[in-house]
Amino acid sequence: MRVKLLRRSEAIFDRIMRALFTLACVVLVFTLLSVSYEIMMRYFLSRPQIWVVECASYGLVFITFLSTVWVLKNERHVKMSWLLDRLNPRNQALLNIITSILGAIVWLVIAWYAGQLTWSMYLEGAKIDTALEPFKAPLVAIIPIGSFLLSIQLLRQAYGYLRNWRALPEEKRRLEKTLNFNRG
Repeated sequence: MRVKLLRRSEAIFDRIMRALFTLACVVLVFTLLSVSYEIMMRYFLSRPQIWVVECASYGLVFITFLSTVWVLKNERHVKMSWLLDRLNPRNQALLNIITSILGAIVWLVIAWYAGQLTWSMYLEGAKIDTALEPFKAPLVAIIPIGSFLLSIQLLRQAYGYLRNWRALPEEKRRLEKTLNFNRG
């Protein structure tokens, strides 16, 4: 029963992650098109649009925090593997466990403080002093949401690395048995 619930929650989390990544792609396309529109209006028709640069900058924040979890899950991020490649598989898994847990802690702290800040902005009705004057809270709300989801994914990764770490000695023993059997 517990395993079934865990698998179902993982499937739901994965669906949320894919939906957020799809939304990030939509925001990216909108940003690309709006910047292209701004270039055309500014340089060919001498009629710059005041909203484009502002919306593009908000779009970049949304793209970052909507897509980071998907990027991490699918390991599409940049890795500093020079140290990791020099370790044996068991130590690689151990280092990955440690860094994933530390990363999860950092992102949980960021999510907590960003959530508190977003809530206070919402209560104050704070606006950004720009041409469009949008409310701050809806624009920065993606930061605690994305940070929280990223911490969950890091904990999921840590658990996966822990399972691999535990399985490595068993695989080594099985391999040694096989090699000894083939020699005898």
